[in-house]
Amino acid sequence: MSIDRDEAVGSIPFSEALGVLRAAAEETRLRILALLAEGELSVSDLTDILGQSQPRISRHLKLLVEAGLVERHREGAWAFFRRSEARAGLADPLLSELDRTAPPLSEDRARLDAVRAQRAETAQTFFARLAPKWDELRSLHVPEATVEAAVLDALGERSLGSLIDLGTGTGRMLGLLAPRATRATGLDSSHAMLSVARANLERQGLARVDLRQGDIHAPPFARASFDLVVVHQVLHYLDDPARALRGAARLVAPGGRLLVVDFAPHDLEFLRTGQAHRRLGFSADQVSGWLAEAGLATVSTHDLAPRESGQLTVTLWLAQEAGVHQVGVGHDAAQPRRAVA
Repeated sequence: MSIDRDEAVGSIPFSEALGVLRAAAEETRLRILALLAEGELSVSDLTDILGQSQPRISRHLKLLVEAGLVERHREGAWAFFRRSEARAGLADPLLSELDRTAPPLSEDRARLDAVRAQRAETAQTFFARLAPKWDELRSLHVPEATVEAAVLDALGERSLGSLIDLGTGTGRMLGLLAPRATRATGLDSSHAMLSVARANLERQGLARVDLRQGDIHAPPFARASFDLVVVHQVLHYLDDPARALRGAARLVAPGGRLLVVDFAPHDLEFLRTGQAHRRLGFSADQVSGWLAEAGLATVSTHDLAPRESGQLTVTLWLAQEAGVHQVGVGHDAAQPRRAVA
């Protein structure tokens, strides 16, 4: 049975295909493509791994970007590169057949492992300085494992599709959810926190998660581009959480969902000075109202009440497009809101 070329899915013009193949048909560029198949890397990473000068590596990357094989994005003063999905159909068959157990690819992989180990050590050192504050905050509410179990329960067993975690921090939500997503992205304003997230995700074997630096109030992504948007423990740091939720709602694809996790109202004022919290929690109606203003309907809320007096209640809000209904989903009556003592 013949296939009509006009009906071929994913076909590209002959001239573009030729340009892609020419770009890949050079030793250093092919080695770069093999490395980027393992996850995103900076120019500095590639310089260390390949043992070539920064200008030379930059020229090769420029050609690969122009051919559509590689994507570039900035993270502060840094530039990171990753394999482009747009031309994966051409490049992947070749890359999958390469013998990575023999030089030069085996040597490149060994140096890549060394770069990742150094990155993990640097990230761990940075996080160790923050750990006392994080540990103090974690002690004020139910265990992280309980929150994560509630997140998985709220989302159900269906495929997550394309996922973005806004304000990803250390990448904990990505580590939990990315294995169930077809595509996973994390956004954070801090290069240092993204470095921690990158090291954590690599340690979990999730090196191909896309991490971007950007403003949660104005995410640099196309409208309706994600099936699941997560805003986990972020709103209480923001001056304008309603604006952040409007930006998050803009990213939700038709039939998609937005999950918000944050604290219920409390009176622990020391968190303003000790942990840089701008808001002391949010009521269920307050967040649901902001979601409604952003065009989303809250389909469920769930409170994780503290075990001890003086601890914080964690609330989960799950929302989707207004007018889209889920059977059997509503306010979780089994977990009534409790006042924080």
